[in-house]
Amino acid sequence: MRVMVTGAAGFLGRQLVQRLLAVGQLRGRRIEALILLDQRLDGFPDDRRLRHLSGSITDPALLRRGLADGVDVVFHLVSIAGGAAEENYELGRQVNLLATLQLLDLLRHSQQLPVLVYASSVAVYGGDLPARMDEHHRPRPALSYGAHKLMIENHLNDLGRRGEVDGRALRLPGIVARPGDGNGLRSAFMSVLLQRFAAGEPYQCPVSAEATSWWMSASCCVDNLLHAAGFDLATDAPSRVWQLPVLHLSIGDVVDALAEVFGEERRSLISFQPDAALEALFGRFPPLRTPLARERGFRHDGTARALVRHALDLTQRPRVSRVTAATA
Repeated sequence: MRVMVTGAAGFLGRQLVQRLLAVGQLRGRRIEALILLDQRLDGFPDDRRLRHLSGSITDPALLRRGLADGVDVVFHLVSIAGGAAEENYELGRQVNLLATLQLLDLLRHSQQLPVLVYASSVAVYGGDLPARMDEHHRPRPALSYGAHKLMIENHLNDLGRRGEVDGRALRLPGIVARPGDGNGLRSAFMSVLLQRFAAGEPYQCPVSAEATSWWMSASCCVDNLLHAAGFDLATDAPSRVWQLPVLHLSIGDVVDALAEVFGEERRSLISFQPDAALEALFGRFPPLRTPLARERGFRHDGTARALVRHALDLTQRPRVSRVTAATA
C-alpha cells in the first residue's frame, strides 16, 4: 500500500501522518510507503516508510515524481485558507483549484483506480443559512475558497461516475485547536479561545458568547478521514460528498466546557468585543442534521467537554471508532 498526503506539514496533515504511521495499515493492507508533500517537511520522524517531496503542489513535475511509482490512496489536504485565498485570489486559484485539477488529471491515468479523500469545507454553503439545516442544503459559496471547493466536489463526482478516480469529499467544519494565528483562517478565533483558556491567558474574543459555530477536534477529523478511505464505494454512488456530523455549540457552551476542565477561576480571562462582519460569517451557524453521513459511519466528538479534551490532547481515546453519537 502506497499512500500520499498533500499538505502533510499542516495542522491536520501532521496528525494524519502520525496516525497512519502508528496504525501501519489502510484498507486492510500494510502501508509500505507514505509520501509526504508540502513546502517544507521538517520535524517528521526517521521512518523508512516516509518519502519526502518538498515543494509546491502547483509544480506538475513534483506531482508526477510523487506518483511515478503508483499510489493507492491520496489524502488531499493542502489549501490556501479562506481569508488568505480571498486576499490573494491568484494564489488561492492556483493552489485550491488548478493544482487540485492537475492532481486529479494525473490520478485519472494511474494504472490502478486510486482512492482520493478530499478535504472540502462548510465554506461551500456561504452565508444567510436557514434556521435549521440538513445535508441537502444547496451550496452558495460567499468566498472564492468555498467556490473552488465546490468546483472540485463536482469534478470528483464526475470522475467517480466515469470510474477514473474513486473520490470521497468531506465538508469539514471548524477544526480545533490549530496552533498559532490560524494561517489565514478567519475562523481562527475558535482555536485561539481554546489555547488561551488552557494556558491561563486573557483573550478578547472577536465574536459574542451567543455566537454559534460547527466544531470538531482534529483527532476526530482524522478518524473521519481514515474512515472515508476505508470503505468501498460503487461507481454509480449517488454522491461522493458528505457533510461531516458536527457539534453545534455557542462560544458560551465552549467556555462552559473549558471552565469544567480547567477551573471556573479562568472564566474571567475571557472578554468579548464582537466584530459584526466576522460574527455574521462564523457565528450564525444553525443546527445541522447529518443522517446520511452518520449512517455511513462518520461522527463528531460527542459533547463539548469531549471536544475540549480531544482538541487539547488531554485524554487518550479509542481511535477510528464507528460508534456515532445520539445527536447530529
